[in-house]
Amino acid sequence: MRRAAVAAVTAASFALGGGAGAWAWSVAQQREAADARLQAQERVDEAVGAAHAEAAAAGAAVGLLGASGTDVVLAAARPALDAEVEASRTVLDESDGQVADDTVRLALAAAIDAVPGGPASAAAMRAATARLVDARSAVEEAVGARREATEAEAAAAAAAAAAAAPQADTAGGDGDAAAAGCGTTYSGPAFYTSTPTEGGDGSNGRLTPQMLSAVSWTVDSRGTPFYLRADATAALERLNVAFRAALGHDLALDLAYRDYDTQVAMRAALGSVAAVPGTSSHGTGLALDVPELPCTYGWDSPARAWLVANGPAYGWVSPSWAQRGGSNPEYWHYEFRG
Repeated sequence: MRRAAVAAVTAASFALGGGAGAWAWSVAQQREAADARLQAQERVDEAVGAAHAEAAAAGAAVGLLGASGTDVVLAAARPALDAEVEASRTVLDESDGQVADDTVRLALAAAIDAVPGGPASAAAMRAATARLVDARSAVEEAVGARREATEAEAAAAAAAAAAAAPQADTAGGDGDAAAAGCGTTYSGPAFYTSTPTEGGDGSNGRLTPQMLSAVSWTVDSRGTPFYLRADATAALERLNVAFRAALGHDLALDLAYRDYDTQVAMRAALGSVAAVPGTSSHGTGLALDVPELPCTYGWDSPARAWLVANGPAYGWVSPSWAQRGGSNPEYWHYEFRG
């Protein structure tokens, strides 16, 4: 294109020059000028092309940095934040009622609510994660402090109960049973804790395996686990930790879940002392019996004193009807009220 422009300039010079000499001189001079301009323009074009190439390379580098740098940071920050949110929510749920002051739980809830839900910078997500970690750690420390305080109180209560009732039998001799206020005249068939009801409909005495869970530390004399409703089991696990810290041994169990057929058999053996089949609190997976004998858990025993004083903190109570002076006194019976 530029060579054609030079030819056009040359032709115009010939038309205006008025002679061969002038024309020859004009052509030579203008060719030199045109060539100089062309070379200069080509150098400019080369410089512009180089600049464009450098810009393209820089753009590619920026894009590559975005993919391998910034984007990678963002991709790592979001899963880390989401995982911490899930962990913090779990701690918040499980710490309900387990801290002396709910201020730390409220702070954790606020930190969870403040998490950015939409697009956010990596720095913002890292900051939110750090706030959650700090708030969650504070709740966990508060739970630990409350547990230590509860165990200390339990130990003091057990010691006080032992001092107030020196006649209580903690070794289990039958000769001391009457002194401890417990005993039995029952001579009928033995009954055992029940397993979940396969194919049950979820009604009293027909609870399915999905509705029950076994305690972790003991089984009955036949090797059958003690089953309770899942939330009752979880609470009893926590209670047992505190019980063991206070009294030096695990909580002993005798009966837990009771299926419908066992309720029928017990009603036949015990009469009105046993619940009408289909109405037993054991049939809901929300009741347990500690051993009647030996008399470790009798009316005046340190173990019962601890359970009555501390069980409610874990949702487990001695119901009024089963207490001494109640309508059907049973020192061995406890129920989960949540």
